[in-house]
Amino acid sequence: MFNIQTLNKISPIGMERFGADYNCGDNVENPDAIMLRSFNMHDMEIPSSVKAIARAGAGVNNIPIDKCSEKGIAVFNTPGANANAVKELVIAGILLSSRKIVEGVNWASTLTEDIAKAVEKGKSQFIGPEVTGKKIGVIGLGAIGVMVCNAAHALDMEVIGYDPYISVDAAWHLSRAIHKASSLKEIFEQCDYITIHVPLNDETKDTVNKETIAQMKDGVRILNFARGGLVNTEAILEAVASGKVAKYVTDFPDEDMINKENIIAIPHLGASTPESEDNCAVMAAKELISYLETGNVVNSVNFPRCVMERSTDVRICIFHKNIPNMIGQISKHFAEMNINIENMINKGRGDYAYTMIDVDHEVNPEEIKIDGILSIRVIK
Repeated sequence: MFNIQTLNKISPIGMERFGADYNCGDNVENPDAIMLRSFNMHDMEIPSSVKAIARAGAGVNNIPIDKCSEKGIAVFNTPGANANAVKELVIAGILLSSRKIVEGVNWASTLTEDIAKAVEKGKSQFIGPEVTGKKIGVIGLGAIGVMVCNAAHALDMEVIGYDPYISVDAAWHLSRAIHKASSLKEIFEQCDYITIHVPLNDETKDTVNKETIAQMKDGVRILNFARGGLVNTEAILEAVASGKVAKYVTDFPDEDMINKENIIAIPHLGASTPESEDNCAVMAAKELISYLETGNVVNSVNFPRCVMERSTDVRICIFHKNIPNMIGQISKHFAEMNINIENMINKGRGDYAYTMIDVDHEVNPEEIKIDGILSIRVIK
């Protein structure tokens, strides 16, 4: 029996994936795994029983990744599960940034009499350009970025994509009509619209800043449906006020962006569809089930991808520091314990590594004592 603690309301369709061998709920004690959406875990004392955490969503800023890694806890996310929902909102954002729809709707709501006449008289103040034939730059070609590229191309926009780390899978789904930029500078200098779809980290923080905005075309329209910290607030406010940036559309508004002219603040609706919530919950559940029952790792943000078919009844899963001679030490230790290794796989990721070993008989994990091992468990 596995215990799954939920820290947010999770789609029932996802929770239904857990069978009779799982005890799930908000108040589950001694959880083997945690499922959540937006709950902030940074101030939470994570129970020692936890082996894995899965977020039903892509971003994991609300999870203390470093702390989890040091404790040997696998952290999973659900990349691509909400991609279509975000893509649709980005397309809406492109149109909102062009046609002054928000401004027009707000103005129309103030009309009280002789509406038809007032509309015909006042509509000229809401003229905005069509997107057909305009050039859009898409920064980040993951699941969402690729969908945005293809959808913008379907709107007859000229699309330039940039991602030095594009995966083979993403490349397969990208339309051949998309031009691949060799640098961000190419995006900044050429595009009428710029939309950003990369994770927030030290390398990407403030991707849009005073210096990069200076490289952009006058009247550029910028969209941010990824993370707030990707766009420097002070720089974007200054650029919008001066007219350098014609419109800024963000799904991550802060206090400085509310009720500002030419800033469209959307209340983080990117993944707010029932379909997206279902998809994320199902994927998160599948990841936890696979890891808890087989040790296989897919879509972890701190463990390397590691998948191996089962060859014996006993599997040992070891998360350890990625340092020289760890595999040699493990193999030697097993030999000294008279344990025969039937099959083994080892994968590294930065400072950490993960090893799965199928052996010929039961093992007491407490007997395996090697410096550098952060967690170890036996799956029978």
